[in-house]
Amino acid sequence: MKQTKITLEENEIPERWYNIVADMPNKPLPPLNPATQEPIGPEALAPIFPMALIEQEVSQDRWIPIPEEVRQIYTSWRPSPLYRAHGLEKALDTPAHIYYKYEGVSPAGSHKPNTAVAQAFYNKQAGVKRITTETGAGQWGSALSYACQHFGLGCEVYMVRISYDQKPYRKLMMNTWGAEVIPSPSPQTEAGRKILAEHPDSPGSLGIAISEAMERAATDPDTNYSLGSVLNHVLTHQTVMGQEAIKQMEKAGELPDVVIAPFGGGSNFAGLSFPFLRMNFAEGQNIRCLATEPTSCPKLTRGVFRYDFGDSIGMTPLIPMYTLGHNFVPAKIHAGGLRYHGAGALVSQLLHDKLIDAEAVDQIESFEAGVLFARAEGIIPAPEANHGVASAIREAKEAKEEGKKRVILFNLCGHGHFDMSAYEAYFSGELHRHELSQQDIDSAISEIDTPEIPDTAA
Repeated sequence: MKQTKITLEENEIPERWYNIVADMPNKPLPPLNPATQEPIGPEALAPIFPMALIEQEVSQDRWIPIPEEVRQIYTSWRPSPLYRAHGLEKALDTPAHIYYKYEGVSPAGSHKPNTAVAQAFYNKQAGVKRITTETGAGQWGSALSYACQHFGLGCEVYMVRISYDQKPYRKLMMNTWGAEVIPSPSPQTEAGRKILAEHPDSPGSLGIAISEAMERAATDPDTNYSLGSVLNHVLTHQTVMGQEAIKQMEKAGELPDVVIAPFGGGSNFAGLSFPFLRMNFAEGQNIRCLATEPTSCPKLTRGVFRYDFGDSIGMTPLIPMYTLGHNFVPAKIHAGGLRYHGAGALVSQLLHDKLIDAEAVDQIESFEAGVLFARAEGIIPAPEANHGVASAIREAKEAKEEGKKRVILFNLCGHGHFDMSAYEAYFSGELHRHELSQQDIDSAISEIDTPEIPDTAA
């Protein structure tokens, strides 16, 4: 398994996060108060977020300094390596050059600590004692548990029930770092009790888990809420990945034709692609940025662009997003994570403006891709990461058909060492191709009763 590893020195860790809002041709629409449908101000977020993060959420500045304490913690795993995937290229017999940024080297095994550490830092500075959050596959919950342990904060994680059952070792990772992990929906919150009363066997969803975590934070003055994706400040924190990747690609002497990352709420995709999009905006480059989502939860490729809640109960502000509706609950059979019903406002606006692309991959294709990658490169990807691998393989096969070189960069956002039950299901034939029917899509979207995006903005 021949690999070319492209590394950076510790002093090359970015000193600033990149805020793409400063360079977007069309700024994202403002979040709205659900009751008045008027734009909200920073004060609306103050009960659950520290002011430093609220300021980043609404910032128009291109660069946001990374606190030195956060940057020092980053040195535990950053800069993360970039690899040329010679083994995968050979297996595909493609003229494409395939590179991957590997985020599985972090203590939590994914890219998520890039924002978890920052959020825990700012909450500690604000005197917060405990953070609540939701998690789907468990990578975000693991990362926040790790970060809270660093800063002596309590951590309470509402884990989507189906993942809680499917991925027990993710739960144990969180427990090891001191977090309390609760399967969602749970009887511990009003939101959870409401869902259980209507659907006692609910497999849960990220929207439900967000409602529970936000409720806990809103009702306890010592507790704040933390989100692992979707919001502007979260996506901004993740841009350390793309900034490093630009330097590493320069060392490799190449510029990607296409940049690919899996898509759940946006942090993974934004973290790698946004700095490359800046090259498009500022330097006139034409780098294609491709978000890959599951066919079981296809909000970018089959959802609608409109205002919607970020959670199932309706506790969040209304966010302009591509969505399947906040009541959407993915099928139980979906083993690959990435189950969130909506997309972050930044990514949604970029997609609407046709500045990025999106495609959907079913769970069988994604696991086929992950197994091929593991056999060619030696690293077992997380099920979520397999979606990006699948798109990279599609691109490499197209390059072969065209007989042209294509430079492909994708984000291998985490390893699958704690997600092997999903691989077990794949190898045993328990997984099946799954794509939502148009009837399912129409039914989910028909339940959206939130404002449409004005024609002048859309």
